[in-house]
Amino acid sequence: MFKGLKPIQYAGREVWPLIEGGKGVSATNHASSGAWAAAGGIGTVSAVNADSYDEDGNVIPQVYEGRTRTDRHQELIDYAIEGAVAQVERAHEIAGGKGAININVLWEMGGAEAVLQGVLERTKGKVAGVTCGAGMPYRLSEIAKQYGVYYLPIVSSGRAFRALWKRAYHKVPELLGAVVYEDPWLAGGHNGLSNAEDPTKPEDPFPRVKQLREMMRKEGISDDIPIVMAGGVWFLRDWNDWIDNDDLGKIAFQYGTRPLLTKESPIPDIWKDELTKIEEGDVLLHKFSPTGFYSSAVKNPFLRSLQGRSERQIPFSTEKAGEHTHQLDVGVKGKNFWVAAGDLLRAREWDGQGFTTALKTPDNTLVFVTPEERAMIRKDQADCMGCLSHCAFSSWKDHDNYSTGRLADPRSFCIQKSLQNIAHGADPHENLMFAGHAAYNFKTDPFYSNGFVPSVKELVDRILTGD
Repeated sequence: MFKGLKPIQYAGREVWPLIEGGKGVSATNHASSGAWAAAGGIGTVSAVNADSYDEDGNVIPQVYEGRTRTDRHQELIDYAIEGAVAQVERAHEIAGGKGAININVLWEMGGAEAVLQGVLERTKGKVAGVTCGAGMPYRLSEIAKQYGVYYLPIVSSGRAFRALWKRAYHKVPELLGAVVYEDPWLAGGHNGLSNAEDPTKPEDPFPRVKQLREMMRKEGISDDIPIVMAGGVWFLRDWNDWIDNDDLGKIAFQYGTRPLLTKESPIPDIWKDELTKIEEGDVLLHKFSPTGFYSSAVKNPFLRSLQGRSERQIPFSTEKAGEHTHQLDVGVKGKNFWVAAGDLLRAREWDGQGFTTALKTPDNTLVFVTPEERAMIRKDQADCMGCLSHCAFSSWKDHDNYSTGRLADPRSFCIQKSLQNIAHGADPHENLMFAGHAAYNFKTDPFYSNGFVPSVKELVDRILTGD
């Protein structure tokens, strides 16, 4: 047992202060989360587009029949509720009364409140708590109180937590299960970098977590309410100075990336195999996500194609003005596209390389793509089922008039499609592959030598040694 690590009280029982990160869209399901709980930790079922099953136990494909986006959006909510309920029930059975089961939702996912309420209504007594980030989930505490579960907000700064506490959480202090500090430079998936923070200059998490604890103390929150360190956590020995540290209070640790490579992990073998090839620096913090948030994912051909698309970008105006002195004669139809002389030459070069179609962005720029890319972008935008509360790629919004009012952005992509694809066996090179920045350890950690893939129990036991 790693020196100083002690069980914590959660949901009326003793559990290890080890939490499985709830990776969305079928990357964390009942098998992994139930096994994590059975090993004595807190397993986390992803309630983001989770899989549901037919009577024979086969995954039900999420096919959308609705003719309008609002119709498809309701189908998405129905799929999400059925899937998450199925995952929770199976995870609860696997856990066998050990550990605890949380669910995870993204506040910025489409229909988040409807999904959360629909799942909690049907899983009473089986879900201990709800972790929630990707936005400012002010209503999380109110919903938790309605169903008698803990809430665990995911924040990336003390300032963000204080805003949530002042506005809403102070009314439900008794159900605050923990505060998850997700390092915005190290965590996989969507990251909470603010406009004041430089994505290229990572900050030491210790002072930021210390500040979070100080803010919690000022609000009268007990040191027994854990702060969960998430992002970049691999070896517990790296965090030795955090355990039993009076400046931090009670600390727990969340593992998002490491549980991807276990026997119970539901991701396809082709994805697991790719994890073992990641080198240090292969995970990119980027801003291509249609959520508008920064996001960390493996620099694979899919991500590089998005990088290339944005690099093939020039500003334009609809009349001759300023630097825009030349009419664009490639990629567009009509004569009302004026660009700078140098950009005209670049556009002609891209056209010669096969990027013969220009698409407008909301920022008065044009990106150059192949005709095949254009067809895919337009189809994906037309097929939108409203998986986000606000989507830059399709201009969808899940309330009011169902439109963000901005031009759909071809520099982004359909995140629902890509994550469903990779989770169900499609080529990891051609889809978004989320991973934390410590994923290169799969290749260097001797625990995984000779192609060894542990069970969840073996992984938890290994983590408990400090390694």
